[in-house]
Amino acid sequence: MEWLSTFLKTPVGKVVGAIVGLGVCYVVFVQVHGLFGSSVPSNMLAPMFVDSQTGQGFHHTLVLGERIPVYSPYSGSNTGYPAELCYWNADGTIRKDPTPVLLNSYIGKPGPTFCPVCGRLVVAHNPMPGPNSTPPPTREEYERMHATSGT
Repeated sequence: MEWLSTFLKTPVGKVVGAIVGLGVCYVVFVQVHGLFGSSVPSNMLAPMFVDSQTGQGFHHTLVLGERIPVYSPYSGSNTGYPAELCYWNADGTIRKDPTPVLLNSYIGKPGPTFCPVCGRLVVAHNPMPGPNSTPPPTREEYERMHATSGT
């Protein structure tokens, strides 16, 4: 190891040492960036909101201290609430592009929320379907399941 110490004290050794050091720093940077830098999805930085007046979805970048409802570009006022995404079609197949849905609970409306496009139940933290997922019930199916007997 003494030869390495002697070599690194020479001008050529200093250049080689600097190149190796920079190479190691680059590899560490690439590994750390790959591990942490790209792990935050863009929708986390600007999540989807729904305008409670127009029903239109929009992305909004949250600012520290900002309150819900947020400013909506569609109504021009603070009518934006966090959206739940519905991934279903009326026939029970999976949609390519999800529909942003405003939950009734966010606006103080009683009862469950159903997607305005497909008519299926949407819940808080609505799960993204997998290949073997069963679609949520339609309003009619939900009402049949929750009907109380009159006897």
